Amino acid sequence: MKILVNTDYYHETFHDMPQGLDVCFAEGKPIYSVRDMDEKIRDVEILVIASLFPVSNQLIDKAPKLKLICNLGAGFNNVDIHYARQKGITVCNTPDSVTQSTAEIAMSLMLGLMRRTAETNHRIRTEKEALWKYRQLTSRSLDGKLLGIVGMGKIGRRLAEMAQPFRMQVVYYNPRTEVPGYQRLSLQELLQKADIVSLHVPLNEQTHHLIGEKELNLMKKDAVLINTSRGPVVDEKALAACLQEGRLAGAALDVYENEPHITEALYSMNNVVLSPHIGGNTEETLLDMMKTAAENVKAFYAGHPIHVVN
Repeated sequence: MKILVNTDYYHETFHDMPQGLDVCFAEGKPIYSVRDMDEKIRDVEILVIASLFPVSNQLIDKAPKLKLICNLGAGFNNVDIHYARQKGITVCNTPDSVTQSTAEIAMSLMLGLMRRTAETNHRIRTEKEALWKYRQLTSRSLDGKLLGIVGMGKIGRRLAEMAQPFRMQVVYYNPRTEVPGYQRLSLQELLQKADIVSLHVPLNEQTHHLIGEKELNLMKKDAVLINTSRGPVVDEKALAACLQEGRLAGAALDVYENEPHITEALYSMNNVVLSPHIGGNTEETLLDMMKTAAENVKAFYAGHPIHVVN
């Protein structure tokens, strides 16, 4: 059974595969492009890919032997899981690997935005001594702020734990799950009350543009928005307009609606912190994702697949 791992790191995690599994990695580049994959996938039975790599239905059709798609990451919106199911293909992910690192990036963006460290790090390199004007650089503490977490899954709960030492108050919105120890609000209530709104929901039909112009207008003028989930959860153009018009104090984003493109206006705003989708991109997370992917493959080969999403 041929396995294609579309990365070129941590080969050792796939060294102890059972007999009958032939593992190939991306050769000569960090990741194969879509064009490369068109040529490589025809005989592949198990495909291991980064969760940002688009697995189109057309690509699936070019892989008649494909039986398993394993996403490296928690998200799986890069695959049409229903189409895969129709084709008899199992789709799985590595759901726990990104919990810590994504919560960390959310907290990092929150601090960078509220304490203005991201802005001043950039400005001091050009303004130099002229930037030493303390009253002009006043920022805001996290102490006592109301953090509203939209999506209280594993990442949201980890962020809530991280907020405790900063003496933040935490409320959350999750339509299906109640989390003991925290107050659950409706989305409307949360947006109206929170000082900081942090998004931690999967991308699907229900969450596409979950935060649009209407929702942004519910937020307090001095509130900020953090998004480390998926870009299309936020209407990016509406967010840019809201920030330009001063209806929102700031935003910090690790994900974007049309990656790698970012709405041009966001680049020039000092009250916006941007990072290039690095939430899960730590050495520890990548290694854990690869280890989990290898376990997923072994379990599937043994006839009892785990972490199945379709």
